[in-house]
Amino acid sequence: MKLLALFLFAFQLASQPAHTGPALRWQTPAADASPQANDAATSRYLIGPQDLLKITVLDEPDLTNEYRVDSDGYITFPYIGRVQAAGLNPGALQDRIRNLLSPSYLKNPQVRVDIDQYKSQSVLVSGEVRQPGKIPMTGAMTPAASSEVTIARPRKASWNQPEAEIVHVNWKDLQLGKGTDPVLQDGDLLNVAKAQTFFITGQVKNSSSYVLEPGMTVEQAIAMAGGLTERGSDRRIRVTRSVKGIRVTISLSLSDLVQPGDTITIQQRIF
Repeated sequence: MKLLALFLFAFQLASQPAHTGPALRWQTPAADASPQANDAATSRYLIGPQDLLKITVLDEPDLTNEYRVDSDGYITFPYIGRVQAAGLNPGALQDRIRNLLSPSYLKNPQVRVDIDQYKSQSVLVSGEVRQPGKIPMTGAMTPAASSEVTIARPRKASWNQPEAEIVHVNWKDLQLGKGTDPVLQDGDLLNVAKAQTFFITGQVKNSSSYVLEPGMTVEQAIAMAGGLTERGSDRRIRVTRSVKGIRVTISLSLSDLVQPGDTITIQQRIF
């Protein structure tokens, strides 16, 4: 499949309540429609052994074909023979083939390189996903999830550096356009943390367990549960929570913060 198509990998979060937000997904942006350009994300992908390349030379059907990168990182291309592809992004390989073809074989050749199959690179997904394991990289992949994703990026250890670089990603920030999506690299280890939850019951429209968002207030928790019933009181709110290992019940106001593991009870109005 060409990079003009949108690749999507979806994983259902394991053992998660119904109101937890979108599932973990990986996707690549669509490629640039220009015959001589790859989009910014795809251009960062480095070709490797066993990748299958779709190489198009405009008005040259004998040269337009699929080419598999061999174990040494080379492709064999008509006229010019073996060409090193591994370690190059698609744009750099386009330039290399164009320069080798011109001017000895073709005048001003128009070359495009797309990656048809990604075989050389992968990331390892673990944690609260239903299908953990090694996932082949599909272009320049970026993560998005209903809880925090931790990326551990192996690197050569030195006396003053740890063996892995740790990157934390919050899917909500990405959806709101905050920060920059990290581009995944071959060998990255991704862990999806188990979501922190709370339970709300009593005089609300939808008693259930919900994912706790950072900084969530009791008022926001009530809104997530569909709001109060006709008999619900916003002044008679109690919570059962763990304090130093002991479960206690205390009163809350609408502006108080919800804590992980809280059981919030909305009581009935007296009048």
